Amino acid sequence: MNAYSPRSDDLSAHGVAVAEPIPVLPADVFKMAFRLYPGGVSLITADAGTGPVALTATSVSPVSAEPPLVMFSLSALSSSTPTIRNADTVVIHLLNASTLELAQLGATSGIDRFADTSRWQRLATGEPVFTEAPVWIRARVHNRMEAGGSTVIVAEAIESSVRSESFDALASSDGLVYVNRAWHRIGTHSQID
Repeated sequence: MNAYSPRSDDLSAHGVAVAEPIPVLPADVFKMAFRLYPGGVSLITADAGTGPVALTATSVSPVSAEPPLVMFSLSALSSSTPTIRNADTVVIHLLNASTLELAQLGATSGIDRFADTSRWQRLATGEPVFTEAPVWIRARVHNRMEAGGSTVIVAEAIESSVRSESFDALASSDGLVYVNRAWHRIGTHSQID
């Protein structure tokens, strides 16, 4: 189905169809719509050689299991974006309700997110990792795409860690989502049968 079908009065003097502008959703309406859409919360860290950076993201999504690809977007407004955009590898920390402080750390502007050296360490490969995250995935950047005021990153998972608790214990812990400008805990109490 074509998005545009020329009408007879849409032809230029040379007989070429002239498309009418397609309306675009205003930014405030778009933001409001997605404010009501819950997103899982993760912390993304990287170091492209200029020091470690971290930011909280709700845009992380799995893309493919074979090969293991993940994607996320970075706002041009974030001070961490240039470093993450230039990094060859990133660490994606998948957070739950017990690690809300990490989510808040990555979401707070103007602070040194790495000041408390007891909370993080460097992997043997150099990336910063927050060890209290229940799960982290180290990923090699596969592709970058500029999209509006953001950069979309696709990365291939090359290493992961699940905290020492059993997978069942982690799976039964409360999840963390962000919706309507607030953090929310999801778990068995919020399950709909």
